[in-house]
Amino acid sequence: MIDFSIVIPAKNEAIGLSLILPELKKLYPQSEILIINDGSTDNTLEVCTGHKVKVISHPYSMGNGAAIKTGARQAQRDIIVFMDADGQHRPKDVLTLVTMLTGGYDMVVGARSGNSQASLARKMANFSYNKLASIMTGYKIKDLTSGFRVVRREKFIKFLYLLPNGFSYPTTSTMAFFRSGYSVAYYPIEAMQRKGKSHISIVKDGFKFFTIILKVGALFSPMRLF
Repeated sequence: MIDFSIVIPAKNEAIGLSLILPELKKLYPQSEILIINDGSTDNTLEVCTGHKVKVISHPYSMGNGAAIKTGARQAQRDIIVFMDADGQHRPKDVLTLVTMLTGGYDMVVGARSGNSQASLARKMANFSYNKLASIMTGYKIKDLTSGFRVVRREKFIKFLYLLPNGFSYPTTSTMAFFRSGYSVAYYPIEAMQRKGKSHISIVKDGFKFFTIILKVGALFSPMRLF
């Protein structure tokens, strides 16, 4: 049986967690489940406590990326599964991604289908991110911003200093893995409708995504930028 940690960053995600935690515990009783409570003001903490999973709470909201870094540092297993707390990612897909990773990859990303995008604007934005990042890395990137991914911990933690504290950790980690010569695979997933309100702004965070793509691209391959 494959041993792994499941790290879930959460800010005011009580509704989503109440749905996915029972299923995760039923499907993967051997796994370590870590919820990083990023300054939630709803009953996220109470939901996690009720389902008897480990919770690490930030004293205030530090950002999704900061929660990911906390989870990566605290995870005790060699394989880490990152997934969202809002119910978009199906627990049953976890084992498939983990199994793919053990086939020789360093990172496996759950790539969302076009029908899984929340809106046409997000679909177009993600297409643009994927295209630009593919140019900057020299590899075809199918879903740059997916928060559903499995990694080898020893390699992921090498890039923690690069990860922003906001919502761009998938962007940075994907590009860093490709440019460092680590193997990355994609598995097609159907993302469910999220529970609760999204914390991502298409305009504000979208500009940050483009900036980070260019920064990471310049860091690892400056000639491609020019």
